[in-house]
Amino acid sequence: MKLLSIAIPCYNSEDYMRNCIESLLPGGEEVEILIIDDGSAKDRTAQIADEYETNYPGIVRAIHQENGGHGEAVNTGLRNATGLYFKVVDSDDWVDAESYQKVLTKLAELVHEGDPVDMMICNYVYEKQGAKRKKTVRYTSAFPQDKVFTWNDVKHFRLGQYILMHSVIYRTRILQNCGLELPKHTFYVDNIFVYYPLPYVKTLYYMDTDLYRYFIGRADQSVNEQVMIGRVDQQIKVNKIMIDQYDLRLVPNPKLRKYMISYLDIMMTVSSIMLIRSGTEESLQKKKDLWQYLKKKDAGLFYRLYFGIFGRAMNLPGKGGRKVSVIAYKLANKVMGFN
Repeated sequence: MKLLSIAIPCYNSEDYMRNCIESLLPGGEEVEILIIDDGSAKDRTAQIADEYETNYPGIVRAIHQENGGHGEAVNTGLRNATGLYFKVVDSDDWVDAESYQKVLTKLAELVHEGDPVDMMICNYVYEKQGAKRKKTVRYTSAFPQDKVFTWNDVKHFRLGQYILMHSVIYRTRILQNCGLELPKHTFYVDNIFVYYPLPYVKTLYYMDTDLYRYFIGRADQSVNEQVMIGRVDQQIKVNKIMIDQYDLRLVPNPKLRKYMISYLDIMMTVSSIMLIRSGTEESLQKKKDLWQYLKKKDAGLFYRLYFGIFGRAMNLPGKGGRKVSVIAYKLANKVMGFN
């Protein structure tokens, strides 16, 4: 069995996928690289995937499918994974060579010691075009370092300190046992990928190393603000799926429950601000509808979020209130650099 399966969803990715794949090849025989060609038709993505499979047999697998979107590419990767652990690396991102080797060594040690954790977390770096200073998201305030721990040992999550797809490596069996299935033809499903399996995670390990390099700044990226506004209905769809997935009152561990509530809080905030930024009456009605959707599902959670720091900022009345909301969003974006 491989130690780690890495899925690379690729859709017309010929301009940057080689950089991603080359950063992963030093993992050698311990790693399985699954290049998921998600129906690419406009470039040589499929041929490049086949080329790497030919040149690196036993390490790289090229999997071709009809276009199903990022979520279906991740689903396909998970269905084909033979590794003990599973990670997604987007085709325009890459991993740091030194950190990569540290992570593989530690995963192997944990397995050898009979303590294969359910989740490993590492830092990630915003490789933002034009930015002089690269922002690193680390978790030293939230997690114990270099030891196996549980949710009971989690400390304090700071603002903007969320477990994202970039920072997480899941034990493959956890993802399979929880029945993770991401929706097809939908953007922003990486939020479901990191959120839904959390209650199934019992043991964790955090390494304070900058593994994942998150490239950001292309005009056509899904996290570009104008693109997000244009796809706000998909953001709302993912938001509602996450609201429906759990009755958070039933999550037994209070620290995990608090974190999951915080994650839903930021999801509601992002959805709300994109609808405000859209600026149409229809969008403002969609914002009201989304909050009412949450209220119908869990009135207690609705009041907690609606009257929380983010909720109040996103729901100030009138044009003046919306201007304040946008100012708050711009300041947060400047500090956090999330798009």
